[in-house]
Amino acid sequence: MYRNLFIFSLIFIQPAVMAEEYGIDTTGYETIQFKDEQILVDALEQIQSGDIDGAIETLKGIVEAYPTYRLGQLIYADILLSKRAPIREFGNYQSAPYDQISSLLDEARTRLHFQKSPPPVDKIPDSLAMMSENQDYAIIVDMSVSRLFIYQNNNGVPEYIDDFYTTIGKNGTRKMLEGDQRTPVGVYFVTSPIDPQKLPDLYGIGGFAIDYPNVWDKRHGRTGYGIWLHGTPSHTLNRAPRASDGCVVLSNGDLEAIAPYIKGDTPVLLAEKIEWVEKQQWLRKQEDYEFVIDQWKRDWESRNADKYLSHYSTTYSGLGMDYQAWVNYKKRVNPSKRYIKIGISEKSIFSYPGEPGVIVVTFKQRYESDNLVREFRKRQYWRKEQDGQWRIIYEGSVS
Repeated sequence: MYRNLFIFSLIFIQPAVMAEEYGIDTTGYETIQFKDEQILVDALEQIQSGDIDGAIETLKGIVEAYPTYRLGQLIYADILLSKRAPIREFGNYQSAPYDQISSLLDEARTRLHFQKSPPPVDKIPDSLAMMSENQDYAIIVDMSVSRLFIYQNNNGVPEYIDDFYTTIGKNGTRKMLEGDQRTPVGVYFVTSPIDPQKLPDLYGIGGFAIDYPNVWDKRHGRTGYGIWLHGTPSHTLNRAPRASDGCVVLSNGDLEAIAPYIKGDTPVLLAEKIEWVEKQQWLRKQEDYEFVIDQWKRDWESRNADKYLSHYSTTYSGLGMDYQAWVNYKKRVNPSKRYIKIGISEKSIFSYPGEPGVIVVTFKQRYESDNLVREFRKRQYWRKEQDGQWRIIYEGSVS
């Protein structure tokens, strides 16, 4: 068995704006993008068919275009060596530790599996239930395929724009504790860009912080902080599928490419696996969610405290009160009003990845009564409870 056939069998076993505007600094970093996964697939198919010279020529183009792309360099070197002697081991180099070779192999499998079995981007990720009119873009990461997807708000319908290879935590998903080297699963929002001048080389050209731990994480006792989208060290194009301490890592070129899509508190949904749905199914779910929220609004405006409170779970906590304190407060206040009017705008709804029956709703609320007018952004967590009813388990203001 020649070395090139061994490589093939291993890999195919299935398991235009300035970056500085967005708080990233490309000085001293290569910011090329590796967008040639299909070329890598073509080269390996040439190997399978016995066209070794063709594969060498194809791979030569990759290594010349991406000099810091370790996977391409390794496969290219192996193919060259295979013409001289039958070698049975993948990456047989004294200077390359096994864990590095294994990581490159994982990357090859991940990239090639994605090219061979691409996701149905003509469908819509179920979690993107509704983007508000002021959310131009949303990011959703499918950690099962190490991929970050960009979606644009096209008149209320999420529209696929692009996707990028990503790295997640060394120990996988579902972060629970500080230092567990896992990436969280959930609905998050960008809080700020990270000043690249204050970062070590590990983080590349910069990054964007997200709001982990969120309310749901804290309720479940999840700890830790500092989960970012960030770049890679200056000496490498990208990292293995599982290599970070919990952050989502992209190549510097890819981070530079996604920066224009990150505006304000752009939503970032981290999913173990995206559930893709047809547009009609997506519309039906959106209508169901909107009906539930509208009924809550109408029951509040009715001033009937019992109807209004029927929308709150007994596990509710928010605005500094637990469920019983909230019940007591609303039963005292609501009937005393002569009228209540509630305005809702800029509404977004995201179903929570990995938590069936939980949605995160954010909107601008205008409350008006006979003696009070108040406007602020509110975020609610709703859960579908055992009796089939959706109820609020948390609500609070968003700065």
